[in-house]
Amino acid sequence: MQSEALNPEFSAPSQRYKGKVVCITGSSRGIGRRLALRFAAEGADVIIHYFRNGDAAREVVREIEEMGQKALLVKANLEQEEKVQQLFQTIEEHYGRLDVFVHNAASGRNRLAMEVDSKGWDWTINVNARSFLLGAQHAARLMPPEGGAMLAISSFGSDRVFPYYTSVGATKAAIESLVRYFAIELADRKINVNAISAGAVVTGALEHFPEIEKTWAKIEEKIPYHRMVNADDVANLAMFLCSKEAEMIRGQTIKLDGGLTLLVP
Repeated sequence: MQSEALNPEFSAPSQRYKGKVVCITGSSRGIGRRLALRFAAEGADVIIHYFRNGDAAREVVREIEEMGQKALLVKANLEQEEKVQQLFQTIEEHYGRLDVFVHNAASGRNRLAMEVDSKGWDWTINVNARSFLLGAQHAARLMPPEGGAMLAISSFGSDRVFPYYTSVGATKAAIESLVRYFAIELADRKINVNAISAGAVVTGALEHFPEIEKTWAKIEEKIPYHRMVNADDVANLAMFLCSKEAEMIRGQTIKLDGGLTLLVP
């Protein structure tokens, strides 16, 4: 399996997010970390959310502050409704507004469908899907009259079968559906809502899945492009989708998978 590869050679950042406030859930590592650094590089102040990875989250804060941007560190267990509310209350107390909300945090029990238990199912639903529902509701109330953007990070497990991904895949499908509903209901408030379906991203997030080495090998063999997707690829698309340049792309789930899902299984 390829190791996590973050490309430092992305084009020189603009300042299209200068003065903006951006919240990214699950931003201590992987895709969330890269998104936080890229938004900061483009001028945003960033809320770094984490639950378990405190040291990694503090390191992201340090990197953002070295760029000259502000970073607010918030610990919250998104499985608990009151903690989701507290996250946005903290944002309101510090900034009074929010311009971009990125729902990236995810968790789940890595089980086959016949082995998923109700406790693991409830945990996964609450952390992944319910927290997006509640987070989007709170975020919308903090967005200014000129509008804002929301982005959910999904995966190809929402409409494809990935081994041991049952509960997570189901929540990703729910998230993509919620994106469409929020896009319609928030359109008159100039809030744009989209999702990125990232396929087989090279981060450490999947390393705990059973037989992951075999799964990665099959994916690498099948992907038509010459490399796997990495966190910078996701960030490149996110920077666009959360900007005014993407104003007429609404309620869409954009597949970012190197062409992997175009092929017949």
